[in-house]
Amino acid sequence: MRVAMYYNNRDVRLEEMPKPPIGPGELLVQVMASGICGSDVMEWYRLKQAPRVLGHEIAGEIVAVGDGVTQYHVGERVFVSHHIPCNTCRYCLHGQHTVCETLHTTNFDPGGFAEYLRVPRLNVDRGVFPLPPEMSFEDGVFIEPLACVVRGQRLARLQPGQSVLVLGSGIAGLLHIALARALGAGRILATDVNEYRLNAARQFGAEVALNAREDVPNRVREVNAGRLADVVIVCAGAYSAFIQALQSVDRGGTVMFFATPEPGVTIPVPVNDFWRNGITLLPSYGGAPLDIVQAIELIRARRVPVREMVTHRLGLAETGLGFRLVAEAKESIKVVVEPQR
Repeated sequence: MRVAMYYNNRDVRLEEMPKPPIGPGELLVQVMASGICGSDVMEWYRLKQAPRVLGHEIAGEIVAVGDGVTQYHVGERVFVSHHIPCNTCRYCLHGQHTVCETLHTTNFDPGGFAEYLRVPRLNVDRGVFPLPPEMSFEDGVFIEPLACVVRGQRLARLQPGQSVLVLGSGIAGLLHIALARALGAGRILATDVNEYRLNAARQFGAEVALNAREDVPNRVREVNAGRLADVVIVCAGAYSAFIQALQSVDRGGTVMFFATPEPGVTIPVPVNDFWRNGITLLPSYGGAPLDIVQAIELIRARRVPVREMVTHRLGLAETGLGFRLVAEAKESIKVVVEPQR
């Protein structure tokens, strides 16, 4: 079968590898659509894994079932979660599924930028979700990233009417903007350094889109009735975005670190001020099964307009172009690879 083998952001090669055989309890899925995630182009994280077939935002069709599989059938359209929790450890039992050791060690074989992938038994047990009839394969690539966003806003306890500031208007930021709008947030503000993405932020629900090079905290006050933001969501890995976040949150507010800087970067936190002002800092990584279920329903019901976020649809041989588009972060939003083209 054909795969797109990742070596670095500028070197993704179309190669051949054997179609993975499946065993008892496993599935073989023909990948119909696979999204390129911002984490796929984080070289500080990915280069140590190279060469490797990446891709974890997938939707496809089951083409073979292993012995003992009774809950799924050939021809079924599915989303497959690459990381799945055990649901039995102390972390899962306390609702902290994304720190579960099983979640951090599971995956499918080889990756989403391939014509086929093998779904291991554990993923079949708790990581396969049928696509509703009204959802396309392209819609399905948004399930995983939207589930991560759902979890982040759930942890941040975003309430109707609250003001929201999203720092970074790439695909993660746009999903946060669209979900916050769907959940009834008040004034939604967004930043970026790219005018194309600022326009996208306005399109998907931001009332105000600010250039990140401006004095963001003061601009937030100017357009938000003299107040800073109730919820600040960091969706850019730049150091400056983290500093702006800490300076832009109102008393009693929450700063959520949805993105991460490079390893070794330390962010100074004004602990005394935050203590006095009741400000919450929290990270958010990944999504849990409940978040996936909610993401599927949000997409099915068109509460979050994901279809309009796709800017590029590429064949498997063009995956390298897709990686360059995402890494450059200029005039692209969501890049989808269709391995069967």
